[in-house]
Amino acid sequence: MDIDPNLLLILFLMLSISPSDITVQKLHHYLLGSVGPRPIALASTIDLNGNKNLAPFSFFNVFSANPPILIFSPARSGRTNSVKDTYTNAKAHPEVVINVVTYAMVEQVSLASSPYAPGISEFEKAGLTPLASEVVKPFRVKESPVQFECKVNEVIELGSEGGAGNLIICEVVRMHIDEAILDANQQIDAHKIDLVSRMGGDWYCRADANSMFEIKKPITTCGIGYDALPSDLLKSSVLSVSDLARLAGIEHLPDETEVNEYKLTELSDLFMTHVDNAARLERELHERAKELLTANKLTEAWQTLLSFNH
Repeated sequence: MDIDPNLLLILFLMLSISPSDITVQKLHHYLLGSVGPRPIALASTIDLNGNKNLAPFSFFNVFSANPPILIFSPARSGRTNSVKDTYTNAKAHPEVVINVVTYAMVEQVSLASSPYAPGISEFEKAGLTPLASEVVKPFRVKESPVQFECKVNEVIELGSEGGAGNLIICEVVRMHIDEAILDANQQIDAHKIDLVSRMGGDWYCRADANSMFEIKKPITTCGIGYDALPSDLLKSSVLSVSDLARLAGIEHLPDETEVNEYKLTELSDLFMTHVDNAARLERELHERAKELLTANKLTEAWQTLLSFNH
């Protein structure tokens, strides 16, 4: 069996690690550097005396819609093995408000992550505005465009050593959404909400027009699959693996009549120009199909590609 030397080089350059063989700090760095971007939960809690606490956590996501469940994890300190005030508060008073974090407030959120002593209000330290909640006692953050009032259903401790997570499983009992971030269909507009997320180290990501792209989800459709692609497309020097995956998402190929009609109306210039150069014609068709894919014209891209053999 022949092995691609480039693949062999990649295999030799892969760093293989057993978590037990490195420090928790180094493992933490690898985990956070590779799993991202991670959404940020700005969690608001209170202690038994009613003191406000606010802290951001990027071990966070939504895990269920029915019931509506959010989970975040205030992990034990890898250096001191101490627990977060948020964890202590959630155990003592099982309610929390999870506020989403936007670009406009990210510097304040970063400040709120400072290790202030228990009883000190991060609302005041970070210059964020507390709003009374409607169902739970912890306060919402006015600057956040989406606020989830939650009851804490369960807290799961994943370990007792430094770096161990503590899963706080929250059920949403009330949502608050700023109407300014909604689109014409009353859905949250991904561009208007301007969310930020965490990467490794000191790095963040901003979900704006420069970083976002759209892929239609095949929820109700079933594509032909990568394995059904013609061999000549798999060997293309023009089409990328992403292009091929998009082509594989079509439910069924255009029929011969559709292809021939498209060939006569849209591609006749290419065929006439390269009538004596089949290799050049095939490349030009692949390049045009790639442009059509960029414009989200999947059917036309397929008609272009299939025209070569029709």
